[in-house]
Amino acid sequence: MLIKAGVDISRLKPCIRKKLGKIASIVEAITGEELVITSTYEGTHSPGSIHYCDEAVDIRSIIKRSTVWGEIRRELGDDYDVILEPNCIHIEYDPK
Repeated sequence: MLIKAGVDISRLKPCIRKKLGKIASIVEAITGEELVITSTYEGTHSPGSIHYCDEAVDIRSIIKRSTVWGEIRRELGDDYDVILEPNCIHIEYDPK
């Protein structure tokens, strides 16, 4: 797992931190690449974003984006929102 320079994962809450290994395994199995975390709380996010609650990450996915997105979504289940955005895949803990 790689972390983009300036990104801090130390504040992530267990609900998202404990899923990083599973997410990394999915990314590597599908793309052959290492997981790259591109954002947690730092940066500019929409007002009220779960990023600011330390329960969300953005990851880089350049190849096979929709396949990676779908598999992460399936594996994490209904308590997580996995959103395919133009420049990343956003993953947040958001139990229903």
